[in-house]
Amino acid sequence: MTSLVGSIERPTRSASLAHAGPGVPAMTLSPQSFTAVTNFFFERSGIRLGPEKHALVQGRLQRLATEANHGDINQYVRSVLTGSDTVELTRVVDRLTTNETYFFREPQHFQFLGNLLSEPRHGKPLRIWSAASSSGEEAYSIAMVLQDRLKGTANWEVIGTDLSTKMVDTASRGLYPIERAEGIPDYYRNQFCMRGRGEYEGKMLMAKELRQRVTFMTANLLEPLPDVGMFDVIFLRNVLIYFDVPTKAEIVKRVIQQLKPGGFLLSGHSESLANLDVPLRTVQSAVYSQA
Repeated sequence: MTSLVGSIERPTRSASLAHAGPGVPAMTLSPQSFTAVTNFFFERSGIRLGPEKHALVQGRLQRLATEANHGDINQYVRSVLTGSDTVELTRVVDRLTTNETYFFREPQHFQFLGNLLSEPRHGKPLRIWSAASSSGEEAYSIAMVLQDRLKGTANWEVIGTDLSTKMVDTASRGLYPIERAEGIPDYYRNQFCMRGRGEYEGKMLMAKELRQRVTFMTANLLEPLPDVGMFDVIFLRNVLIYFDVPTKAEIVKRVIQQLKPGGFLLSGHSESLANLDVPLRTVQSAVYSQA
């Protein structure tokens, strides 16, 4: 891993990264407030948080209420949901969104991608979409494979989209705790990861050659998509598990409209598309193409 000394900007500490801190008394989220805020979150994200998530929702909203100088979590919820502060509404969505990811998750898909790249492309551009990119580890994993296999080729691009603006900001920086490097094969880690020194001790930065080729933007898969263009491969992994069957089908149909003829859609290995009425055929486990 390349050493990094003073060559990156100091990450800013935003309010969204703060916490209530010691000595702050716990707040109690009422059943009415829980229902109101989870209904709003469902309308915005399509994800239903059931009663078993009450403690999780309460804990995350307490941080937001404290950051907004509200001493009462229920008053905070009422203020946000009945007000016109779109920034605070976005912060609620960001905080309630679960983002679990890591580099080279489900490595079979990266083996499939490597095999795909071994086929002659004759200069054709290659575009790949990480459709639920979270904090960016999936998109950068894809980029490492592409940069390694397509050396000297400018004709590739990775787009990452996510519902959470906070995750998009994190992904765009490409700066991660050093522990995240554990999932990266040594060969790639030595080429594409820079270790922080001094004030950046404990951090690693994705190489500039990757950050220049990967673009992140916010997108809600339940709504009309931004102009992301057409793709050869779409990674739609480990996000469908949060939705009911009709919503899964809606998302898949919307996403594959951006798939080039002969392109591939990759889902999480725990996500079956077999019971969805979508025009896809199985190529191999968790890999599909248009029927």
